[in-house]
Amino acid sequence: MNRLRRRLRLVPVAGVAWIAAGWTTAVPDSAAAVAAVMWVATTVGVFALLVPKLRAHRTTRICVVLGVISLSLGAATASTVALAQPARQAAAQLPTGGGRALTVDATVVGKVEPWGSDRLAFDAIADAITIGPDRHPVAVPITVLLPRTDGAPGLDIGAAVEVDGTAAPADPGARAVLEVIAARSVTVVREPLGLLAATSALRHGLVASASGLPEPGAGLLPGLAVGDTSAVADELDADMKASSLSHLTAVSGANCALVVGLAFGAAALCGAGRAHRVVSGVAALAGFVVLVSPEPSVVRAAVMAAAAMLAVLLGRTGAGIAIVALAVAVILVVDPWLAGSLGFALSTVATASLLLFARPLASGLARWMPHPLALALSVPLAAQLACGPLIVLITPVTPLYGVVANLLAAPAAPVATVVGLAACLALPLPLLQSGLAVIAWLPAAWIAGTATTFAALPGNAVPWLDGWAGVATLAGLGLALGLVIVGVGAHARAWRRRLHGSAAFVVATVVGVSTGSAALGSVAAPFTVPSAWAVAACDIGQGDAVLVRSEGHVALIDTGPDPALLESCLIRFGLTRIDLLVLTHFDVDHAGGAQAVLGRVATVLHGPPGDVSDTGLLQRLETSGATVHSASTGMTGTLGGARWRVLWPREGSKAFPPGNDSGVVVDLRGGSVPSSVYLADLSGAAQRSLLATGELRPPYDVVKVAHHGSADQHPALYAQLGASVAIVPVGAGNRYGHPRSETLAFLGDAGMSIARTDTDGVVAVWQVDGMLSVWRERAVAPVARAPPTGVVGGAR
Repeated sequence: MNRLRRRLRLVPVAGVAWIAAGWTTAVPDSAAAVAAVMWVATTVGVFALLVPKLRAHRTTRICVVLGVISLSLGAATASTVALAQPARQAAAQLPTGGGRALTVDATVVGKVEPWGSDRLAFDAIADAITIGPDRHPVAVPITVLLPRTDGAPGLDIGAAVEVDGTAAPADPGARAVLEVIAARSVTVVREPLGLLAATSALRHGLVASASGLPEPGAGLLPGLAVGDTSAVADELDADMKASSLSHLTAVSGANCALVVGLAFGAAALCGAGRAHRVVSGVAALAGFVVLVSPEPSVVRAAVMAAAAMLAVLLGRTGAGIAIVALAVAVILVVDPWLAGSLGFALSTVATASLLLFARPLASGLARWMPHPLALALSVPLAAQLACGPLIVLITPVTPLYGVVANLLAAPAAPVATVVGLAACLALPLPLLQSGLAVIAWLPAAWIAGTATTFAALPGNAVPWLDGWAGVATLAGLGLALGLVIVGVGAHARAWRRRLHGSAAFVVATVVGVSTGSAALGSVAAPFTVPSAWAVAACDIGQGDAVLVRSEGHVALIDTGPDPALLESCLIRFGLTRIDLLVLTHFDVDHAGGAQAVLGRVATVLHGPPGDVSDTGLLQRLETSGATVHSASTGMTGTLGGARWRVLWPREGSKAFPPGNDSGVVVDLRGGSVPSSVYLADLSGAAQRSLLATGELRPPYDVVKVAHHGSADQHPALYAQLGASVAIVPVGAGNRYGHPRSETLAFLGDAGMSIARTDTDGVVAVWQVDGMLSVWRERAVAPVARAPPTGVVGGAR
């Protein structure tokens, strides 16, 4: 216990620096005052150490020394923010608001990476911002967002660029002062020079060499070797994240440690002493950082690896946690804005967990399995237990098979990294590079296959509480699981036995609940909805996602805003294939979840695209195997025993621009499908025009109310429809006040039974022998009146 206490002695040093960095970057105007207070406190502590009585008391002296170190590093962190604040504030106060056009001259300092589904992004240092006739010299970090195209030639770290577009303030606490949204692809004024140009050519050479190999391993290879994920497909990226393998394509401390280890080994074979081996490791590490790109995340990983090397140099590997704590504090002094970076937190927690927990976990696991297997499992298990609570802040799910996936991928990752690095450096020898790339492709393909397999397993993503409640509960579960694995000795004290028993009870309870929840969210999910459903509105928040089924064929009308929520709905209804996808228009609340159905759609009907991101989505759907058609009035087709017909928009009409009023309106009926019409987000004006076309075929059984029940409706249209059930897909507590009371009033006056997803949850409608039934997940509303084809009944 005393030894552990000594190892953790410097943890408060990192904690104080982290708190100071987090506070001052979030409230930068306070940085100077915080720095002054902490420098004064540091000075007081130094003078206190001169007091003879205090120096004579060892414990007090150690506490004061630690306090002085903590306060001095915290003060240095706050001082870094205070010194940078004048330039940052001057740039933030430039007249950039209101979508005003501007031109930014900048130097690229980060890799160009995907940002969402339709954009690319990179970090840069702005040198000047031109607004109208005025040019303002600046020197502040920015983030540049640009359309997801192939990018400009030469756009890489070290390039000087010119960006035309608009700007907005970045989030509080972010390193970037402004987010610059490029109106078009950036102009490269000067390509990278010198060493940066050489390393850029090496990275691009590896990507080109791997591009001719089979996917998905080809796209993954550059990511494993040098952290270049530009060729990783969106689907594979999602699978890597779902199976807890995405860290393999980020340049982490593990990559740096591998490079350092190779240099150590080579130096040892040459008979070099410890100091010379460390120098070799530092040189190799520096070269690796320059090769993969000297951006903040890479430098952070390198510092962590250097901290481990320092422990080796000192011959005190047990002091690793103290050295890591000191390294964290130093990193925050240099770059305080990392305090708000989840990646930095994950890197720190993962490193600390391996140092503290891997060995005890291995000892505990060795009671049930061979010792080598226990050692192999302990590393990913320690990282998973420590990092899982933080990952919940990103996505409120926990991967069930992450440890096993990492165990299977672990042997392949070093091979792909080392051989891939060799292929990268072999650019001047094309034949050698191609051969090495083929060899590196094999472990890369294994990792890609592992990710795809585990991501597709039922129950892989176990839903968890979101926010800080999820962090606390998952951390508690991780602690309990760790205590169970480590176990207690035969002669342990009574309180330790009780603690172990309590931990076992917690783990057993959570495993039981999670298993049941996972079953209800996967294999047992279809049993939670009526088996006879024909029309179903998914509960996906503020958005539309409506399913229609006839004789085993399924149509999906819009996808909602979130792929994860749509995927949950599809799982619940037992659907793996969509025969017809109707994208009424391309607003996020109607098309944002399309990622969930890529590769699973046969035919797409869509409204007019508005910009390059809309056409990009259609291209991805087409590339993934769908046949894509622009919808217009009069188009027809079949869905099992039902028939669909497009009522709106009119082909070639310029009356309504792309968006709500040109959304696709579909009539679906026949077979087991009740006669139904889906009004997209049409406004009252567009509804009047639709009514005037004479395309409607009332009476209908079901109407999907336009625009989540907004006030902008044409009541005469609904009166003409004569529907019995009005479905309102809408999010609970949305900021628009949907559905509006006046809309609900005229729907009720028209005799419709209203089913809304915000209060009712999932809604399902079907008919048997002319009798129409409505099922609501969370509520039962009285039936308004009988439909034209029969009688509406509440199904529970």
